Amino acid sequence: MAPAIMTDFSNHKDTSNPGAGRPPAANVPTANVPAANVAVFSVSEISQAIKRALEGNFEWVRVRGEISGFKRAASGHLYMSLKDEGAVLDAVCWRGGAARLGLMPEDGMEVIASGRVTSYPGRSKYQIVIERLELAGEGALLKLLEERKRKLAAEGLFAEARKRPPPYLPEVLGVVTSPTGAVIRDILHRLADRFPRRVLVWPVLVQGEGAAAQIAAAIRGFNALPAAGPVPRPDVLIVARGGGSLEDLWAFNEEAVVRAAAESKIPLISAVGHETDVTLIDFAADRRAPTPSAAAEMAVPVRAELRAAIADSDRRLRAAARRALEQRRVWVEGLARGLPEPRRLVEDKAQRLDDRVERLHNALAGGLRQRAERVRDLGARLPHPRRQIGLARERLEGPAGRFAALVARPRAVRDKAQALAALERVLRGVSYQRTLARGFAVVRDPGGVISSARGVSAGLALDIEFADGHAAAVGTSGGGAARAPARRKRGPAGGEPPQGTLL
Repeated sequence: MAPAIMTDFSNHKDTSNPGAGRPPAANVPTANVPAANVAVFSVSEISQAIKRALEGNFEWVRVRGEISGFKRAASGHLYMSLKDEGAVLDAVCWRGGAARLGLMPEDGMEVIASGRVTSYPGRSKYQIVIERLELAGEGALLKLLEERKRKLAAEGLFAEARKRPPPYLPEVLGVVTSPTGAVIRDILHRLADRFPRRVLVWPVLVQGEGAAAQIAAAIRGFNALPAAGPVPRPDVLIVARGGGSLEDLWAFNEEAVVRAAAESKIPLISAVGHETDVTLIDFAADRRAPTPSAAAEMAVPVRAELRAAIADSDRRLRAAARRALEQRRVWVEGLARGLPEPRRLVEDKAQRLDDRVERLHNALAGGLRQRAERVRDLGARLPHPRRQIGLARERLEGPAGRFAALVARPRAVRDKAQALAALERVLRGVSYQRTLARGFAVVRDPGGVISSARGVSAGLALDIEFADGHAAAVGTSGGGAARAPARRKRGPAGGEPPQGTLL
């Protein structure tokens, strides 16, 4: 039974009341003490006094109850309640202590929480600060194990379709286990007996605080190794641990370990505990071995047996090859009996070849003679080359004469054109137009050119020709002429002024 909560207020002094701090008379009930004799405390003083009383009387306790309302704050602190049939106790686990818990709290989990009882003045409630957490008995563990198994199975982590067989003869084996236990020695010894292989050990804790996180990190670490890196990537993984109680093997039931095993791209063999021990990693692994030694046997074949199997296969292969060759020899011999003698075939073909060669020579000689005779016959029919040249010359003389005549004609035309051009130059030299260009004009009447002023009469229509055109005029009395306004053309710009009157 928990000790009674006792609080000592005797050292408190209330300066507002001179009688404060003195206990009431023994024979007077407290309820009847006058109000002036009761000490007055602030809320903070009462809260701190209660806090000291709780922590002084419940400095370290172990409380059994069922977790309810679990939540993780952003700060990393854990908040929950512990309850039983008759009461509820608030609980908190600070971030530093949460990292050291042996298991992760879940709603409905029956646990034994160890820590100190204190109060939270901000809300006038008391609570337990959890320092250690453990499941309350094997029955609670089995219940939690079964619930977790159903949850992960519903997600498909245990499905047979996703499991892969390990390689027949791996080059490198990765082992996740404690480096100091007997498990790794058993595995290495068994591998040496069966088929020595290269082994990489990732040392981890296999029980207690932080074991689950280390095991999960080791599985993911092996999977993260590059295939061609300095550290070879294992072809198969073995997660192993020796036997123990359900609590000792609990790290291999943690959800983080099971998920890491299910996510592994490398085939994984689970070898946790003895043959009767079953953990959740066994369901997520590709293969389950009853013991670590059995896992080594499962990972590699027996070298002696493999050699014997290879020798037997070699013997059977050689025997099969001999039988196949013998069968083919008999078959070829049977076919050979149905064929004629090869030498006779060659002799017949050789004789036929000689006959063809002789006929070819004769045909060539006869063909050459025929062609020679034809050439001589054609040569006799052809005229002599001198006669052919003479005939060709005669055929060429006619066109040559005609060509010379044609050549002579353009020459005559050219000579006549040159003579005509000379006459044209002479004509232009004596032409009256050149005189008109110097300022003279030709006067005409309807009868022709008028060469004298006496030929002009009054009213006579005249035509005056200049170098650049014609102009009309009318004769006047007295030997003058009046210019008509029509048909007058101006002289070229900058030239001589046009002639004003005829006389």
